[in-house]
Amino acid sequence: MMTRLNCFQLLNAALLLMVGIVLSGCAVSTATRLPARIEIQEAVGFTIIEEQKISNDVRLEYDQALSLLKQGQHDQGIALLETVAETAPDLSAPHIDLGVAYHRAGNLDAAETNLKLALESNPIHPIAHNELGIVYRKTGRFVEARRSYEAALEIYPGYHYARRNLAILCDLYLADLRCALGNYEAYMTTVPSDEEASMWIADIRYRIGQVEE
Repeated sequence: MMTRLNCFQLLNAALLLMVGIVLSGCAVSTATRLPARIEIQEAVGFTIIEEQKISNDVRLEYDQALSLLKQGQHDQGIALLETVAETAPDLSAPHIDLGVAYHRAGNLDAAETNLKLALESNPIHPIAHNELGIVYRKTGRFVEARRSYEAALEIYPGYHYARRNLAILCDLYLADLRCALGNYEAYMTTVPSDEEASMWIADIRYRIGQVEE
């Protein structure tokens, strides 16, 4: 199976508790499974490519699980995703979907477990790093959250969701105003229409000025 994941398609789909990869048949066997790779298109986003041989039944179960999550049938969708993840443990996408779904359900321990499993399969997955950073922040592990956001941005510097999350973390939780300002400004180069972030930048510049006076 080859999975191709477009960043911005995924980010929209994440609101529906799914990663939204496209699965297709592939002649690559488990023994010759190729490492995951990322293709970056600066004007569009990034594409994650993983290759693994799975059956049509597993692919259909995966699609059905995403459909259930989209319809708000979270328990059923999670249960089916668990089956898919057990059948194809080396594929990162089901674990990321489970991480997002468990996060939405309030089970942060299960979310963390699945996101870490996703990163074991694919250490260069920006979305898994970003989602894990959110879990770390919500559980009070701010240093770990920063590392996760920075890991996502090291892989893809234009990943504006991780950039915004890092800016907020530095501003509200780490009291690192320079970090917050730099990341908000970088974020605004990709999302210039975010008026809320513009106000935050002005506020941080004011606070930095007060400290330096």
